Amino acid sequence: MIRKTFLLYGLLLAGCAQVCAQSAGKGKTGNKKPLRFRTTWGVFLSDTLPRPEVVKLLDSSLVVRDQQNNKYPVVSFDLTYAQKEPYLNDTTGRPGFYTEYIGDSFRSDKLSPLWSSRLKDMLSTGEVLFFDNIIIKYPGPAGQEDKYYRVPELRIVVR
Repeated sequence: MIRKTFLLYGLLLAGCAQVCAQSAGKGKTGNKKPLRFRTTWGVFLSDTLPRPEVVKLLDSSLVVRDQQNNKYPVVSFDLTYAQKEPYLNDTTGRPGFYTEYIGDSFRSDKLSPLWSSRLKDMLSTGEVLFFDNIIIKYPGPAGQEDKYYRVPELRIVVR
């Protein structure tokens, strides 16, 4: 009788220990902070910048960092350039502006030399550069594959 009681308590304690260990393991992964990235162009986040400053940045790379300030390589991004073009409204006879969107995809961390030189000539006040679909390479643990993440976009308005 005493043996059965000790055996029953032993099994009960073993079961409780296993359940406690599983719940403790879940708590550790639940406390893991999610990855947070910030994208900058040069040293600027999304912002309104004067034209001369944007022209200086055209040869700069996109930089992505996490909350611990670790830097990650940019694999690719898309650029959309919202260009303002003046026109004369036939009905009212008043001048107006229409917006033309042009863009390209890049497989690096910066604009191509062709785009950079072309934007230096074309860029004017009120126009917008959108950097979106920015993909970074996040190194996986040893022996595992790297991961790719899409990170926050940038919006640069030319002042």
